[in-house]
Amino acid sequence: MINILLFAHLQESIGESKLSIDLSDKTIGQIKEWMEMQYPQVNLQHVMTAVNEEFATDATVIKDGDTVAFIPPISGG
Repeated sequence: MINILLFAHLQESIGESKLSIDLSDKTIGQIKEWMEMQYPQVNLQHVMTAVNEEFATDATVIKDGDTVAFIPPISGG
């Protein structure tokens, strides 16, 4: 199992701040695709991703027990 942390509008769209799913040994890109299929209201193309509190790319492979955070861009003035 892996934990996925969601922030800002992602959390609001899904209605959860944390998901626990069995997608270990997948890449971040594959997890994004799965998330977008399960939650069509979510677009993860422009979010930053961290794995175990370190920035990661779509090619990063997730292992059992990892924590993935999807961090949407923040705008402000």
